[in-house]
Amino acid sequence: MADKTAPSFEESFAQLEEVVRQLERGELTLDESMALFEKGIKLAQLCEAKLDKAEQKVSQLVGIGSDSITLATFEEKD
Repeated sequence: MADKTAPSFEESFAQLEEVVRQLERGELTLDESMALFEKGIKLAQLCEAKLDKAEQKVSQLVGIGSDSITLATFEEKD
């Protein structure tokens, strides 16, 4: 079985930018546009999830009112 790792935020965002470029050109059929739009929505959701996770990690590292930096575990949203 192949090792299937999730793309990085940067890879996902670059793909999302390409989807937007293709849609903005307006040269696709309706079906192609809809398929690409769906892909774009999934990529946007993936990027948002990665940003949320990074924000949680930063918040835990900073620790409001804490004199020392610590890393606490947190439960991921599904």
